[in-house]
Parts: sequence; C-alpha cells; structure tokens
Amino acid sequence: MAAGDRDAAVVFVRRFQRRVYGLALAVTSDATLADDVSQEAFLRAWRAAPTFDARRGSVGTWLLTITRNVAVDALRLRRAAPADPDTLVNLLPISTLGVPGEPGLTRRDVEHIRAAVVALPEVQRRAIVLAVISGFTASEVALAEHIPLGTAKTRIRDAMQRLRTELATIDERSSNEEMS
Repeated sequence: MAAGDRDAAVVFVRRFQRRVYGLALAVTSDATLADDVSQEAFLRAWRAAPTFDARRGSVGTWLLTITRNVAVDALRLRRAAPADPDTLVNLLPISTLGVPGEPGLTRRDVEHIRAAVVALPEVQRRAIVLAVISGFTASEVALAEHIPLGTAKTRIRDAMQRLRTELATIDERSSNEEMS
C-alpha cells in the first residue's frame, strides 16, 4: 500500500474495516459520523503509509490511532457553539452526597472550588473553565477567546497555579477549624 498499490489498499481496507468502524462508532456514537470517520481514517492511512514504521508498533495500532484522532477531531467540529465560561462556573455541582465519580468531594469542597474559580481574574477563569469543564485544548481556547496560543497556555497554567494555591489555603483553614 505504501508503494501506491490499489489492490493492496483494497485488501488493507477489507482487513481493518470492522475494527476501524467499530472504534469510530464507539467514539462518536453516531453511525453516519462513524462512516465518515472511517473513510477519512483510511484516506489518512493511505496518504501516510510511506511514513509507517513497524518498529514503533503494529499496523493495526497505527491505523486505530489515526481513527481515534479523526473521530475526536470530528466530535470537536460537531460541538455546539461554546457556552459562556462564566455561565459554566455556575453549573459546578453542589450535592450533600458529593459529586458523582468523585466520592471524596463534599458540598463544602465543591463550594470551595467554586469560590476559588470565581476569585480568578476573568481571563484566567474563562480559559480554565473552557479547558477543564468544556474539555477544550489550549488551541481551542485560543480560537474561542481570539487570543494567541501562547497566551491561552499561559492563562490556563496561571489559573491552575492560582487554584492550587487558593485550594491549599482553604485546606489549611479547614484543617485549623477542625482542630479548634
């Protein structure tokens, strides 16, 4: 296939089509999109075939990595218009039983986290909410906020550092209150 042999490409597609489609469907949960993702994955594999290095992994792993990347890219493109980060802060869960999947978080912990996020400067708050809650990459944050990539990365990093410091301070206060 790397040499441009169309017959080899047909054999390659037939050999891997079920696995590629299955992964695409698992990632996207949409049969139509999975078809498109599968087609794009095979097209990318065809184009990148000359660069395949068997020492780095099997051809199946290589192809499924391409498929996963294409599927994730397709989902990002289909994502609805991003919500306002300030609105998302208000959606942080509060529960007396803790946050599902995070058994160690209590209502008080979530309130502390919300307060720490709200205390961030607006540009950092928007960047961290887009990155953490919306799952945006730094590149996507840069696009959404109309800022350079380096600025987006700096805002995310600075916000994380401020949150760590603030949450450590809150933890210390909570520990002191419990001892009193």
